[in-house]
Amino acid sequence: MTDRLVLLHGWGANADDLRPLGEALAQRHHAPLEVVALNAPDAHPQPPGRQWYGLFPAQWDQVPQAVEELRQRLLNLDGEQDNLKSTVVFGFSQGGAMALHCGCALPVAGVISCSGYPHPGWQPPSNHPPVLLLHGQQDNIVPVEALEEIWSRLNVEHRDQLLFNDGHTIPAEMMTPLQKTLQRMLPIQKPFTA
Repeated sequence: MTDRLVLLHGWGANADDLRPLGEALAQRHHAPLEVVALNAPDAHPQPPGRQWYGLFPAQWDQVPQAVEELRQRLLNLDGEQDNLKSTVVFGFSQGGAMALHCGCALPVAGVISCSGYPHPGWQPPSNHPPVLLLHGQQDNIVPVEALEEIWSRLNVEHRDQLLFNDGHTIPAEMMTPLQKTLQRMLPIQKPFTA
């Protein structure tokens, strides 16, 4: 199974927004890493952007359908749920909220959310995959307090999080910690020997 990184962009961006980050992480990964950048299904009010569901005002009633559509897209990447064991779902902002909601309910290798937030009513299963949260301490779009709300719902003893001194972004200094997290979530597979 090839390691895979699925990228979910933020509100108003598109699949190309996170692709350079994914390609840079693939170059540093210890094994071949397939990078899949997904476009959100809906047009943003300001083209050519995309959105997973409407925001400003938030259209929370659209979230269940958006999560189910993403779930189906992830399951259909190669038709086998077992291959999700080698997949990490990475989302930014609205994509981070989608990564948490959908990824935590699937047998993926891990979930990474940068500047994400929890959807209203989201309750992850107790056996969710490993989660890494990144957030800028000066984020004026999604306040850093969203971290505490996510952790309270994940109900974990060890919090894997990275706070950085910046706003609503993914700064270059996060590349090394992200690379190390991917290597931990997607360890080198030892060949089977009889």
